[in-house]
Amino acid sequence: MANTKQTLSYVIVTPYSIVKSRTGGVISRLLSRSNLELAGAQIIAPDESFVQEYADTIRRQSPQNLSSEADLLADYIEQNFGPSGGRRHRSLLLIFRGENPCGKLSGICGGLFPENRNLELLHGETIRDTYADLILDYDDPKKVIYFEPAVLTPLHQELADNNLALFARHFKNSENVISNMAYHESAKIEQTMVILKPDNWNYASSKPGAVIDMFSRTGLRIVGIKIFRFSMNQALDFYSPMEPAITESLAPIFGRKAREILEKEFAFSLSEDTGRILGESFGRKYAREQFLKIVEFMSGRRPNTCPAHEADKPGNVKCMILLYEGENAIQKIRDVLGPTDPLEAPVGTVRREFGSSPMVNTAHASDSVENCEREKGIVRINENSVITLIEEYILS
Repeated sequence: MANTKQTLSYVIVTPYSIVKSRTGGVISRLLSRSNLELAGAQIIAPDESFVQEYADTIRRQSPQNLSSEADLLADYIEQNFGPSGGRRHRSLLLIFRGENPCGKLSGICGGLFPENRNLELLHGETIRDTYADLILDYDDPKKVIYFEPAVLTPLHQELADNNLALFARHFKNSENVISNMAYHESAKIEQTMVILKPDNWNYASSKPGAVIDMFSRTGLRIVGIKIFRFSMNQALDFYSPMEPAITESLAPIFGRKAREILEKEFAFSLSEDTGRILGESFGRKYAREQFLKIVEFMSGRRPNTCPAHEADKPGNVKCMILLYEGENAIQKIRDVLGPTDPLEAPVGTVRREFGSSPMVNTAHASDSVENCEREKGIVRINENSVITLIEEYILS
């Protein structure tokens, strides 16, 4: 079915973990402790049909020596993944690619074996050690009082492949943005879009998850996620409205820096008028150069060197798109994000913690309802490549 070297596997973050805002912590562990590529991500809202088939698959195909654990997981899926009260519940499907992904992900997620059920033996090494709960009856150790696994992942490749095919069948036409809430004051509800920029993905680290964890303190709901690669034209379209503001804000800064360098080099004081001239000439040209670098940073393609036939192709750098929903969502996210320049950002904001320059500043967030709608259109927020990724893998 697939190349034995590079295969796919998955992790599902459970509805309870999503609601408890543990998504960032889970993603941090998964990304920082393996050399696997996060190839796809999608919020899903399973129906009863999927839930039953998925639970049956886990019972049927788990190894015989793990049948009790399989039954425990299958029962949990039947009871917690399907709709309740007429509402579907959000889960997060993460697709990983690499060598032996099942073994690596299983090790990071952790087991549910009897030797791990004693409280004194838990040490927080795995995701389940930290976020899962398994409470047994003291009088009857075989009786489970409460169970929450935090994440689900297959133990072996055959199970992974079968379940990936199941996901492809059930979620092929599913919506990428989940609408499963009826708000009392819907007029106050906003959506805002966040982009975790390419600097988060240069190497395996906990950074993307840590950023998501910081945004979780807003109390907003994540209703859409996708892995996305900007084409050069998409990056241009996305940032072109910002070019005048970028020029106006950066030109004086670069003018002042040029003046300081010249004064130091030649040991000669320049007038304020000369500084303004430097800003209007050198500063503006250098600001334009920074705009081109932003487009290149976001897409991996430079506008003045990218061949026309490649301008609409997905770039070679990766982003993660997140759509948040809730009351006053735009301002809440921007408060946690912080201003463009990390050096000016308050302590405790995302850009102060993780940004390094006005361009390499970790994340973007919509600044208005109108811009959010425009940006969602550019990144095609309603489309997700996860099922295409799975189908191509199955057919390979």
